[in-house]
Amino acid sequence: MNEDQYKNTRRTHLELLLGEQLNALITSMHALNVKIAARFDPSLQPAAFHLVRWLYSYGPTSASVLAEATAMDRSSVSRLVKQLEQLEYVKRESSPEDRRGIFLSLTDLGREKTKEALKEKEIAYFERISKWNEDQLEYFIDMLKDFNGLDRS
Repeated sequence: MNEDQYKNTRRTHLELLLGEQLNALITSMHALNVKIAARFDPSLQPAAFHLVRWLYSYGPTSASVLAEATAMDRSSVSRLVKQLEQLEYVKRESSPEDRRGIFLSLTDLGREKTKEALKEKEIAYFERISKWNEDQLEYFIDMLKDFNGLDRS
């Protein structure tokens, strides 16, 4: 085996290992998100909590933006938002720029329940990174930013 073949074989092997680790991460994140969603409100589907988490992170927005940002169809978002409104987790408000437009936002109850539910997720991830020093944590964050295409500097 020549040097180029060895590099290609090693690179392929490393890419497969990366794929395995990314799959493990996605799987564990999904399982944890389902668990956290049930903690938020067991009567709701996890997809409803996905909308809540988006509103918690990014603030008020229109239903169409929420559907696009969460990769859900508008009818599903509409149905889930209706449930969230009935449970008083989400409210509709007039858009500050265009009074005819409607924005969705979390109520105080929705924000509080989200904070409580996310504490469990924070604990799970904190346990995983607790033995890393600050340099390792910073390196991991930088690598994820780069991988996710967020490091545009």
